[in-house]
Amino acid sequence: MKKTLLLCSFFFAALGVSAQTVWTPDLGNGKYKNPVLYADYSDPDVIRTGDDFWMTASSFNCVPGLQILHSTDLVNWEIVNTVFAAQPPYDHFDKPRHGEGVWAPAIRFHDGWYYIYWGNPYVGVYMTKAQDPRGEWTEPHLVKKVEGVIDTCPLWDDDGKAYLVHGWAGSCAGLKSVLSVSEMTPDGERLIGEDVMIFDGHGDHPTVEGPKFYKRNGWYYVFAPAGGVKPGWQIVLRSKSPWGPYECRVVLHQGNTKTPGPHQGGWVDDVEGNSWFVHFVDMYAYGRVVHLQPVTWSDDDWCIIGVDRNGDGIGEPVDTYKKPASHVKSAIKTPADNDEFDGRTLGLQWQWHANPQFGWYFPNPSDSELRLYCHNRPEGWRNLSDNGNLLLQKINAPTYTATTKLRFHPSYEGDRAGLIVMGHDYATIGLRYAGGKLVVERTACKRAMKKGAPETVDASQEFAASGDPVDVWFRCRFEQKWNADGTPRLMCKFSFSTDGKRFRELGEAFTAEAGHWIGAKVGYFADAQMRKNDAGWIDIDWFRTTK
Repeated sequence: MKKTLLLCSFFFAALGVSAQTVWTPDLGNGKYKNPVLYADYSDPDVIRTGDDFWMTASSFNCVPGLQILHSTDLVNWEIVNTVFAAQPPYDHFDKPRHGEGVWAPAIRFHDGWYYIYWGNPYVGVYMTKAQDPRGEWTEPHLVKKVEGVIDTCPLWDDDGKAYLVHGWAGSCAGLKSVLSVSEMTPDGERLIGEDVMIFDGHGDHPTVEGPKFYKRNGWYYVFAPAGGVKPGWQIVLRSKSPWGPYECRVVLHQGNTKTPGPHQGGWVDDVEGNSWFVHFVDMYAYGRVVHLQPVTWSDDDWCIIGVDRNGDGIGEPVDTYKKPASHVKSAIKTPADNDEFDGRTLGLQWQWHANPQFGWYFPNPSDSELRLYCHNRPEGWRNLSDNGNLLLQKINAPTYTATTKLRFHPSYEGDRAGLIVMGHDYATIGLRYAGGKLVVERTACKRAMKKGAPETVDASQEFAASGDPVDVWFRCRFEQKWNADGTPRLMCKFSFSTDGKRFRELGEAFTAEAGHWIGAKVGYFADAQMRKNDAGWIDIDWFRTTK
């Protein structure tokens, strides 16, 4: 079967088409459709160097963190790197810290170096840099230890001075809806002087945050979202000084479209000088998916993002549009989701819920498999949201099917493993070793993260009369439905097979929920109830998606 898939991959490559096509924004006629990424790359930021665009986004507690995406046309994207394999403070993130970690990073290029800044609201401002986005990034450097600072973005000015704009997390700082600027040392490693408040959003623009700093035609610009994650809009501030005073305009909102809350992202020019804005739209369980908007500038140096269809002077998001100019003809590319587990390292699409620990897993390229061990539950365990060893990837399309083949090797009573859809609520389909037999079961857990609620077993049946190693295929069908209020609903139907051909549904459809600041994710769990020598494990053969 793997040989067949390999031949298919070569066929697609010859056509210049990615083998993953569950969501393809490139329409093939010089136009694209939104979202350009139907996946949870929240708070995206983007830059261009030469013919290359580079994007990163919030990764929160998920590691490897700060995935780096590359494109030559802002439409066809692929994951090419991750910045760190473990997140500092390391002891803290050795356990799941849902909602903490990397908030709203900014990527910039200055003096031969690529920089990424981000705020961890519980620790402070971090920075890392590299001379090649595909290469090794430096150990995250704590620019300033301070609670409550989020959404940091640097600006190196023409006179050699450097600045950092940022927002505030009300949960940690006790204040929000204001933006501040600090001066930085020219090397970008320290903040100097006092914070200066440059904008107060209370009133017209509550929950202003996520600022990005730019300079154009002698003007200092701060692009910032306001109004909240789901219903927000985009404003632009401008001044002749980085310290203000700043003028303010709304430049993008939902208007008469069906695209709610278009805001928070980065502005970039293509190779012909046309301006574009990459931003997110919150799609509930799917997370914050990425849209691309054209940007037009007026003679007096104000911009509109999107297209002003109703003549109110504010841009509205587009559904389809002409692709950005590019010197490089791009093949159709999408972020990886399929995995044959042939390599010596994990695919870049996979992330853990905590810093990975030695012994959680081993790549086994000689057998074209990945081994995950049934890790003992941590002290005080409530449900699988407490497990750091969940290996997960983003949901990548509104409707599609994910199928995996694995072999389960149980060792002790209670060992279990399988496929999971994880958010604030979660559901699994897996095998459990119980009473000397193997049972296939579908579990669910409501309010897992928020309330620490217990799991329930929604359906189960005997799978094998012994605990001998066994092959099993698990499948999840993701289907997008719509609520009466126009919000999306992600339905998940789980099934299993003993031969990879005939699949049997188990349990009722599960309604997925977003996680803490992230979308729902799909992947693997491997759980043990007792700590003994030589734990059970699964050998994962492959993970594949189809429409």
